[in-house]
Amino acid sequence: MSNASDRTPVRPPLNEIVTWDATRLSRHIHDRSVSCREVMTAYLDHIDAVNPIVNAIISRRERAPLLAEAELADRELAAGQSCGWMHGFPQAIKDLSDAQGFPTTQGSPLFSGQIAQQDSLMSERMRAAGAIFIGKTNTPEFGLGSQSYNPVFGATRNAFDPSRTAGGSSGGAAAALAMRMLPVADGSDMMGSLRNPAAFNHVIGFRPSFGRVPGLVADPFGQQLATNGPMGRTVEDVARLLDTQSGFDPRVPLSLGEPLIPDGSSVSGALDRDVHGLRIGWLGDWRGHLAMEAGVLSQCRAALDRFAPLGCEVEAIDLPFDAEMLWESWTTLRHWAVAGNLGALYVAPATREHLKPEAQWEVERGLALSAQDIHVANVQRGDAYRAWSALFERFDYLAMPSAQVFPFDVETHWPREIAGRTMDTYHRWMEVVIPASMLGAPTISLPAGLNDAGLPMGFQLIGRPRDDWGVLQLARAFEAASGDLARLPPTLGE
Repeated sequence: MSNASDRTPVRPPLNEIVTWDATRLSRHIHDRSVSCREVMTAYLDHIDAVNPIVNAIISRRERAPLLAEAELADRELAAGQSCGWMHGFPQAIKDLSDAQGFPTTQGSPLFSGQIAQQDSLMSERMRAAGAIFIGKTNTPEFGLGSQSYNPVFGATRNAFDPSRTAGGSSGGAAAALAMRMLPVADGSDMMGSLRNPAAFNHVIGFRPSFGRVPGLVADPFGQQLATNGPMGRTVEDVARLLDTQSGFDPRVPLSLGEPLIPDGSSVSGALDRDVHGLRIGWLGDWRGHLAMEAGVLSQCRAALDRFAPLGCEVEAIDLPFDAEMLWESWTTLRHWAVAGNLGALYVAPATREHLKPEAQWEVERGLALSAQDIHVANVQRGDAYRAWSALFERFDYLAMPSAQVFPFDVETHWPREIAGRTMDTYHRWMEVVIPASMLGAPTISLPAGLNDAGLPMGFQLIGRPRDDWGVLQLARAFEAASGDLARLPPTLGE
């Protein structure tokens, strides 16, 4: 493991406040054992000390207005008023989502001066629950690629080894969460962007069922690959944030109106579940189709063994659908989505030159597609959905690694090869995440531990579409059997 001492500033011992999980922090704020001002001060001091190590939080606000907002939150509590469970929480929003008054750069110099005039729907809901926005979290340019570097803010580094990448595209969110700079974090996920960085930083990332967390997009009927979602250091924290983010909005026609918790219970009272007898299908490396760095499979499989004492059955199974056909459908639909978002920037030569090569490649492929190409890809996606859904007649949940490699050098834009096998695109090395994205299924990335070099890995648990709560309950059982999942990284002195 690389020595990061040359990047580590002298800092005081950790303030206990920043070590609390979000549920505990909320409880202490509301029972008035700690003030919102004290919380804000502790977090801002901690961010000053450790953010230079990982470069996760960007576009920060000045301290004085943040402390003033925290004092207002204290006065509200003194008057018996609480906005919600996040009352007084310092929060930073991923830089792909709007937060009123903050830049939304998307990691691109083309938008480095763009200030959001209103909140995104997700930001609006988090602010309404009491969050105080302190800044944004870093992301790759336009969220493309699972490596959070861009020409505006630079690269975000891994919490466990700052010489390595934090992953992406929610890399800033995951690194900030692991480094205790945020109590919980938001992110988005098209191709593993909540799962890969969670695995790389040993925290928990959850991609919800499509429609669970609505977002305001220009094409609300066509674009069904990406979704926003939560990250946390405990399953309960993730569940609470997901509950805040979820719910129907009439402006989003495909958003889900059904409650996250089926029986309407509170989050804390409904997570515990007897998982005895549940069947988990382990897909591993898809019978050799996926290239895997040495140690990934064994580490994830060893983590799954913790389900055995709980009475769960884990069985290795085969891929239910042709892997290359799934990839072809995925890349076609992704090209189409990216070209729709960035096509105007590509067509104009003055802006095209500011798009990174991977973005230009995606747009070029997208603009070359015919209507028939897109139709065929959607038909293939439907065939894949039915084939994968058939697995849920035999198994309650599916499992596979969250990534195919351990965190790699932060100067490497993307792995060109894995275990001697060449990657033919900039994102082929993340192929393991696309089944859940294509299914629109709820998927959680749980920490699987560290390898001999001290680098983290995670594994995915995938549930039936709309069974978000069941996935969270199974994850909670794993957490109870494992103990604290989100250990302090060595960069914080563990």
